Amino acid sequence: MNDFAQLYGRPFEGEWAAPGRVNLIGEHTDYNLGFVLPIALPQTVRAQAARSGDGQLRLWSAQGRELVALRVDDLAPGSVPGWAGYPAGVVWALREAGHPVGGADLRLDSDVPSGAGLSSSAALECVVAAAYNDLYGLGLSAAELAVLAQRAENAFVGVPCGIMDQMASMCCRPGAALFLDSRDLTMRHVPVDLAGAGLALLVLDTRVKHDLGDGAYAALRAGCERAAALLGLPALRSLQPSGLADALAQLPPELVPLVRHVVTENARVEAAVALLDAGDPAALGPILTAGHASLRDDYRVSCPETDLAVEAAVAAGAHGARMTGGGFGGSVIALVDADAAGHVAAEVTAAFRAAGYAEPRTLTAVPAEGARRLR
Repeated sequence: MNDFAQLYGRPFEGEWAAPGRVNLIGEHTDYNLGFVLPIALPQTVRAQAARSGDGQLRLWSAQGRELVALRVDDLAPGSVPGWAGYPAGVVWALREAGHPVGGADLRLDSDVPSGAGLSSSAALECVVAAAYNDLYGLGLSAAELAVLAQRAENAFVGVPCGIMDQMASMCCRPGAALFLDSRDLTMRHVPVDLAGAGLALLVLDTRVKHDLGDGAYAALRAGCERAAALLGLPALRSLQPSGLADALAQLPPELVPLVRHVVTENARVEAAVALLDAGDPAALGPILTAGHASLRDDYRVSCPETDLAVEAAVAAGAHGARMTGGGFGGSVIALVDADAAGHVAAEVTAAFRAAGYAEPRTLTAVPAEGARRLR
């Protein structure tokens, strides 16, 4: 039921997929023009699509099971509430950038958990961007599409996110992490052979839903930008670890922990890349755990559930664990020996049960492919 032909009375022209992502390390650094190190997940948002000649953008979601119809000429920031704002924002961003695109009919489906810190919104944006790029013959690169998808989320939906999620969804490759410099969008695909090292990366979805549009995320970004301005820097990326102590002494107390997190987190990304380049992924564990402590204590975007998941995973033998994503809930990643993955997951589940929390969902993250056309 509700296949494309039933919904729209004609066949689709193509089908595309764009993945969610897990960030190995580098949290809240992208909007400070720093370093990030995400991988794409096998879980994707998929879109079947065909151009429409009537100026209408029609969106049907298999999750919401609702059809939303919009006139592309009427698209404006803040005009489309809910999930439909993300794909509508991409069409708006393309048109704002001068690309001659019109309407389309889309059937959307997803197995990326929503609200779990795995970038389901970016995957939704990127699959629509990829589909429109092909349908309308725009010839844009993956990175150019990622920038437009970010603009959709920033200016149309109103979430002041950085560029990491969209770049990960568009540009990641199988078997590799994306080492991205958010300042100039230079990137390198760093091999990540966890299976070859006898390791696995568990994703523990705490089921605590986050909403980055509720103002907390924007307040953190504004604090970082204020700190950079006070230090006379274009962005906190420009502050090196060697100058951190002197810089912190110049700042008001409320900005000190934000700056400390960003500078030390950039250093953790570089250290993680060096370990992967050296073929020692197991040594990432302490870096992950240190990153979580910084997010918990300095950036204050953790919550009791994510803290418990990290503590329980490490106590059960994980090499390291940390919250991933923007925070305020979402998921934890745990680097574990492959033959201990079931044990670690069971121990985290038992700890949640004892605390009276909802049972976490568990999946294994395997570095997967970025956005692509399926047929």
